[in-house]
Amino acid sequence: MNVDGKHYRTIWLDPNDAATIQIIDQRHLPHAFVIEDLRTVDDVARAIKEMHVRGAGLIGATAGYGLYLAALKAPRSSGEAFMAALKADGEKLKATRPTAVNLEWAVNRQIEAIAAAGPDLEQKIQAAFDTAQAIADEDADFCRRIGEHGLPLLSEISARKNGEPVNVLTHCNAGWLAFVDYGTATAPIYAAHDRGIAVHVWVDETRPRNQGARLTAWELGQHGVPHTVIADNVGGHLMQHGLVDLVITGTDRTTYTGDVANKIGTYLKALAAHDNGVPFYVGLPSSTFDWTMRDGLREIPIEQRGNEEVKYSEGLHAGEIKEVLLTPANSPAANYAFDVTPARLVTGLITERGLCAASEEGVLGLFPEKRR
Repeated sequence: MNVDGKHYRTIWLDPNDAATIQIIDQRHLPHAFVIEDLRTVDDVARAIKEMHVRGAGLIGATAGYGLYLAALKAPRSSGEAFMAALKADGEKLKATRPTAVNLEWAVNRQIEAIAAAGPDLEQKIQAAFDTAQAIADEDADFCRRIGEHGLPLLSEISARKNGEPVNVLTHCNAGWLAFVDYGTATAPIYAAHDRGIAVHVWVDETRPRNQGARLTAWELGQHGVPHTVIADNVGGHLMQHGLVDLVITGTDRTTYTGDVANKIGTYLKALAAHDNGVPFYVGLPSSTFDWTMRDGLREIPIEQRGNEEVKYSEGLHAGEIKEVLLTPANSPAANYAFDVTPARLVTGLITERGLCAASEEGVLGLFPEKRR
């Protein structure tokens, strides 16, 4: 994706220092574009935990690079000590965000690749680098393919509307900033826009961290996609009045039976879409499927974050970023970061292999190698 006309990924190797990973520090968007250097696995863990990076795919890619940095600093006294240190660092990374399955998937993939690289430690370090790069490259490519597979959905609506803008509603940020490139929910939108299809996006602000208002709106603007920021409660009203043609969200973990965990509030959008006959799609790469879970409502862990994210908000005032208290100082607050949308409310899943029903047969029909 482009930022002021220059292409960026969300994470990359410093071209001048092979021991430094660079990220876009998303805490500063949309008011400042800040690149942060990560040099240790602790830097990476902090960046994931404190949401310098966020989004399922980007969390996984960042963890992959984190284990590459860990390999550079792991003890060289023996292969056993080297692998023990890496496994400990992997567990440290897994503990940072419990809901997004890409994190655990990337750590496990790295550990397996490094262990299989042979006894030579330099080979193991090279394997860690190669695997980190592969995870990032695959994430970008899979998201591009999600865009291609989702494009016909928007094309068909555009044709029915005789070229009038296709109104898409999103929730949270499942865009380029949540992955290495392209995004998932936004990938079909960008693909349609780039092909000259008129698209307009309703952007939920997505309290409490406002990833929609701050991040989705910013990246859509950078790409030139028409959009309107709305309060989270507006989506149902828009659907009732025929102003939403399609809902597309992302997901941080989806069971192989089609239950979808995504940013808190997604379930309510799915209910409103179901009640108003609006198609509700979810974009995701295969790395976001949990192939061990059947019942998302009972099995998916739901992260609870600090109450300060609910009680305080920040924004730009007189040229400075300011934090303000929104609630009575002594009022408690709860901060559930995700909810689960049951498969029955999901029209379909858009993956790198194509579209499928949000069901066990639908998912395993696209990924038959996962049948047990």
